[in-house]
Amino acid sequence: MRKRLITPTPETARSRREDWLDVERAATVEISSEQKDYPVEAAFVAGETLGWRAAEPGSQTMRLVFDQPQRLKRISLVFEEKETARTQEFVLRWSSDSGSLREIVRQQWNFSPPGTTREIEEYQVELSNVTVLELMIVPNTSGGGARASLKSLRVS
Repeated sequence: MRKRLITPTPETARSRREDWLDVERAATVEISSEQKDYPVEAAFVAGETLGWRAAEPGSQTMRLVFDQPQRLKRISLVFEEKETARTQEFVLRWSSDSGSLREIVRQQWNFSPPGTTREIEEYQVELSNVTVLELMIVPNTSGGGARASLKSLRVS
């Protein structure tokens, strides 16, 4: 007898990959700076990419201004640092009126290469009529020449 085990893909895993919002079509992205070889659109591409990196050291802001108000249920962020030990802080905020911003989360993370090089954050949210989603990154809370970077940003 020949036998082969078929492992079904759970419905939740399949739908989680397929329901990300196409940010390039749904929003204008505003950024405080970007390095030539690490453009902001790389942070919105599925798969392994280099992501976005700021052209200048210090605090940076990335803002998604949606063409139509969005209902957001999930926000996924991936940060990566393979070279420099540092403590990064980010703040994620949103607005429904393109004016006042409300904080979703403020988070600090210690990168310690070669051991701790990747921060993965996923937030379950219930946000309606979102017109702006803003990410502010302080790449090194101690100052210095660290540049903000973002491997991936996904919203659904």
